Amino acid sequence: MNADYKRYLELVEMHMVDILPDVDSKSLTLYESMKYSLVAGGKRLRPCLVMAACEFAGGNIQTALPYACAIEYVHTYSLIHDDLPCMDDDDYRRGRLTNHKVYGEDMATLAGDGLLTTAFEAMTKDMFLHFDNEKELKKRIRAMYDIAKGAGCSGMLAGQVADVENEGKPGSPEMLDYIHINKTAAMIIAALRAGAHIGGADDKVLADLTSYGEDLGLAFQIVDDILDIVGDAKELGKETGMDEKRGKLTYPSIYGLDASYKRVDELTEHALSVMAPYYDNAEFFNDLVQELASRTK
Repeated sequence: MNADYKRYLELVEMHMVDILPDVDSKSLTLYESMKYSLVAGGKRLRPCLVMAACEFAGGNIQTALPYACAIEYVHTYSLIHDDLPCMDDDDYRRGRLTNHKVYGEDMATLAGDGLLTTAFEAMTKDMFLHFDNEKELKKRIRAMYDIAKGAGCSGMLAGQVADVENEGKPGSPEMLDYIHINKTAAMIIAALRAGAHIGGADDKVLADLTSYGEDLGLAFQIVDDILDIVGDAKELGKETGMDEKRGKLTYPSIYGLDASYKRVDELTEHALSVMAPYYDNAEFFNDLVQELASRTK
């Protein structure tokens, strides 16, 4: 793991629960359910990308921390809902029982709702601190907009809808790309763009981070597809072989394993070429995409 990734990860873990809202004792189970999934671990990729992009653009990562934590709340909500019986019906996530297996489907649904709304509460609370500074306020509005868009009906939700509706169907390469770009890449792109906005990135840096994010997001999902076939369930913290069981549209199901490995390599090379003009300043991003590709080796 890159040294900067460790630095970002430690900061996120230190402050992750800080924005959990105070909950009345009569609804304490909601708090416990939200916290259960939130502190379950994971790579914290999206919040680390927020801070990395902010620093890459010349900003202070402390200013990006509320948005980094918020995007992890959004991501965790999506995992809780994705694991529900009406969706993917998973028993394990990040090496422990899924939220609904511990708290029930009703509370798991509400915990996901709570995490999503808390994310936007935290971001708007940070904006209140900058009402007298139009420049800083605009950065934060742009960051929150990209997170909302990445998570919403033209991003992650759109991908999830297409994913659900195409289970058990033949599918097409076009539909496969649509699902992966929206379901997975959209939130990775959002994390990079949000951090870049807060860091004060210019249009060129923003465009390059967006392009890099699309490569990284697609590669991330293809690697996930591959590991569902060849990975170790203990290492992954979740059951394997579930994509085939559910008839999911994946890169291996359309193109086969060999072509999937090749596509990851192509995306990795393109991501590296996008960041090449930044030389050593892009070390974090280069290490990240190469480490991702190595997970399938």
